[in-house]
Amino acid sequence: MAETVKLELLSAEDAARQAAITETPNGIRYAIFGQMGSAHTTPAEIERLVGTVPATLAPALKGFRYIFVPLALSAARMEGDESTPFPVTDRTLIAPVYTPSLTDKAVCHRNASVDGNETVFLSSRLHNESFALVFEFFINVAHNFTDTAGVPQSFADLLWKQATANVRGETSIDAWEERAAALSITTTELDARTRSAATRNTVNEHSRNQYFAAAFADALAIYQLAIHQNFDYTDLREREYPLLAAPALAERLRAIHKLFPPNDGYQFQILYRRRA
Repeated sequence: MAETVKLELLSAEDAARQAAITETPNGIRYAIFGQMGSAHTTPAEIERLVGTVPATLAPALKGFRYIFVPLALSAARMEGDESTPFPVTDRTLIAPVYTPSLTDKAVCHRNASVDGNETVFLSSRLHNESFALVFEFFINVAHNFTDTAGVPQSFADLLWKQATANVRGETSIDAWEERAAALSITTTELDARTRSAATRNTVNEHSRNQYFAAAFADALAIYQLAIHQNFDYTDLREREYPLLAAPALAERLRAIHKLFPPNDGYQFQILYRRRA
């Protein structure tokens, strides 16, 4: 058994160089590598998923490649496992064949720089349902775009307008914490502030920029998800922070829609109630 696992694991460099990279019509480079064996990871499903990314995002993503693999792992998490032939470091490892024993050591995605390209390996077999993989891909695309191109000023203006108007909730724990820091208050005070309209004059500019980046990347990921499929917004809820009020999110998504319209064959719509 140990020998089988040893043969399955590849370095990120070897996996990336063996993968057949394809560029979709919207300008995104991707590949499927390894044995998927799942209904939501068929070539057609992955192609449709990658094709969802608005073509207007592609210029900022030229330096990125997205490779869908069965499992991506960190060598550091293999400590004590004699089956791995690689040193115990934070090096990225790829399992091209799904192995149940490796799932507890796999992560949703791993990044590696290979031949001058930032390569994002997505663990396609880590979850049994498609939603997790789909959203993980869009989150990576959104953060890669934001890190490269920044936040559009018009969207930053909308975010700050909502924040200073005490709009309830946020789109992620990172955005929630950075929003509080930008306003120079605690998250507990921020939660109360949404109801009391208490104000402070001090603005932390560094945290405000961090807030803009986090909230924009969140909204961009959710926007792509909305193009790809119908979903229940409450599925995105986490316990550590209150979820952004639906009308405020809709305002953000409409703003992104104006900046990055869907590709041909894809449609963006907001449904406030799921059809029975």
